[in-house]
Amino acid sequence: MNFMRRWRGCGALPRACFSLIALPAVADDLPDPVAAGWQGKPVCEILHEDVALRVFRCTFPPGVGHERHFHATHFGYALSGGTMRITDASGTREVTLTTGSSFFSDGIPWHEVVNVGETAVSYLMIEPK
Repeated sequence: MNFMRRWRGCGALPRACFSLIALPAVADDLPDPVAAGWQGKPVCEILHEDVALRVFRCTFPPGVGHERHFHATHFGYALSGGTMRITDASGTREVTLTTGSSFFSDGIPWHEVVNVGETAVSYLMIEPK
């Protein structure tokens, strides 16, 4: 719990803090990152889930992507970096992710990604509930 309090400045119940963040309606029509896959195959696997959080790993070999999906509030950590092409409401861009880098997001209404590099990319994602 201390990690969660530092992470978002929440009290003893992080769920109460995160439940106030609303994503635009488009998220209602899209799968979450675990349910979304690539060409009918999963790219993410749940490593741990309980009443407070969900932890999952997503792996993208070269040429593999992640169909359009939304993200709730999450923290991400790059287990192995590489170059991803990301398409969202802002357009399309290529991002080079460094192994060991991390990021935080209050949520993403939608995006889709494809590994356009030569190495497998893998993320660890942590979502508070």
